[in-house]
Amino acid sequence: MNDKELHIISSILAGKTERFSYFLDTYGQQVFHLIARMTGSPEDAEELTQDCFMKAFEHLSSFNGDSSFSTWIYRIAYNTTLSALRKKKNEMLAFDDKLWNTISDTQVDETLDSDDEEQIQKLQRALSALSTDEQALITLFYEEEKPISEICYILHLSESNVKVKLHRIRKKLYLLMTKED
Repeated sequence: MNDKELHIISSILAGKTERFSYFLDTYGQQVFHLIARMTGSPEDAEELTQDCFMKAFEHLSSFNGDSSFSTWIYRIAYNTTLSALRKKKNEMLAFDDKLWNTISDTQVDETLDSDDEEQIQKLQRALSALSTDEQALITLFYEEEKPISEICYILHLSESNVKVKLHRIRKKLYLLMTKED
C-alpha cells in the first residue's frame, strides 16, 4: 500500500474530506474506462463511476490497506457495475401484467411446441435470457421431468406458486421469441 495514499485516507477520515479529490483525479479515468468497457455505454459509465466513488467515500473507514487503493476501487467498480447490469437485464425482461393477459395459452403452445428449426433457435435464445431461477424451474419441470411436488421441495415454493411461475415463464418465452420477429 502506498504510504502517501494511507496518509491521505487518514486525513480524510480525520475530517479533511476535500482530500478525497486526489483519488478522483488519480483513478477516475481508469475506473470510468473499466465501467465503460463492461457496460458499453459512456453515459452509464459516467453515472456508475460517480456511484463507485461515493461508495468508496462512504466506506473509506472500512479500507484496511491489505490491498492498494486502486485494487479496492476497482473491486467496488466491478461489483457496482455487475449489480447495475443485472438490474438492467431484469428491468428489460420485466413484463407488464396486462401483457400477460393478452396472450392466449393456444398462442404460447403453438409457438413453443413447434418443430421448426428457426423456432427452436429462437427458443434457445429466449431460454438463455431467463433469470437463473426461471431456468432452474424450466430445467426441473421440462428436462428433468420432476413432479411439481418435488420442485416445490427443491425450490421452497408452494404448489400454486410453481404452477403460476411455469405459466408465466411460458408466456415470457413466447414474448421473447416473438419480440425477435
